[in-house]
Amino acid sequence: MTQPSIVLVLGARGRFGLAAARAFAQAGWQVHAQLRPGVAGPAIAGVQWLAAEPGDTARLAAAARGANVVVQGLSPVYTHKAWRRDLPGLTQAAIDVTRALGATLMLPASVYNFGETMPAQLREDTVQAASTFKGRMRMDSEARVRAATQDGRMKAVVIRGGDFFGSGTGSWLDQVMLKDIQRGKLTYPGAMNVPTAWAYLPDMASSFVAVAGRRHVLAAFEALHFAGYSLTGQDWADALGAIAREHGWLPSGGSLRSVSLSWWMMRALGLVLPQVAALCEMRYQWRTPHALVNTRMAALTGAEPHTPFPEAVRASMAELGLLTQRIESAVKESTVTMQAFERSAS
Repeated sequence: MTQPSIVLVLGARGRFGLAAARAFAQAGWQVHAQLRPGVAGPAIAGVQWLAAEPGDTARLAAAARGANVVVQGLSPVYTHKAWRRDLPGLTQAAIDVTRALGATLMLPASVYNFGETMPAQLREDTVQAASTFKGRMRMDSEARVRAATQDGRMKAVVIRGGDFFGSGTGSWLDQVMLKDIQRGKLTYPGAMNVPTAWAYLPDMASSFVAVAGRRHVLAAFEALHFAGYSLTGQDWADALGAIAREHGWLPSGGSLRSVSLSWWMMRALGLVLPQVAALCEMRYQWRTPHALVNTRMAALTGAEPHTPFPEAVRASMAELGLLTQRIESAVKESTVTMQAFERSAS
């Protein structure tokens, strides 16, 4: 008898966790989606929401009995204090429930591990030389997961991607780049000609599903790369400019006004806002050209899911409500114009 495909997604109300829950459900998996008590989850066909604390191993394991895969979507708030306090515990919580289920743990990861000296091409065997607090914390977390696989009670696979966008708020795209897009302006965190790695979360989540389907051939611990996109600021300006012209934020043939993020102002804000200070530590990523090479991923699952970049940008903006706002505004303007015409005609 074929074993049912069951997944437990930890932190399923977060950006990556929600994308993973949707991707697994769409692929026909039974999805148990953990969220903290008192929080509601959206209705998604095939997803059963499970209210439990991340560390309640017994409850999670009992509710998700038979799960083959655990997806770690739990992540601390983006400050050094929160990472130091919470990341080890969240990592251990994921390990504990995975071991209780005898499952495969899957973790999304970043390029933080490679540090400021990272080369332009990041391969799975590229030396990791984290130069920031968060990079070192990520390396420690992955080392703890690797150690947990050594006695055969669980497997684990880390899938590394670039900067996330899509599947909700909380990224550079919505927090910085799109703030003034409806006024024809793009604020970009780096030089416009430096290529950096980006991951569209729905695509990355679909790669998790593909790898989960091949978990039986994985070693006890694997590290894979999700290539996603290698994009410059100009690539973003071109894609966003086309959408801005479509929606009347720019005149026909007009171009976005691209401005650089004020890092000195960010550093000043970081003196009082720890979350901003943590972002400033990662500025080097915008000055260092880098792309992820997905050799092992491609050998395991074939071509990775890849939404054409303009489509991914459009879908992300629609999800943020930016395109809907324009449509609603156009409808209101049309209504006002028609009412004025009717008055003049009467």
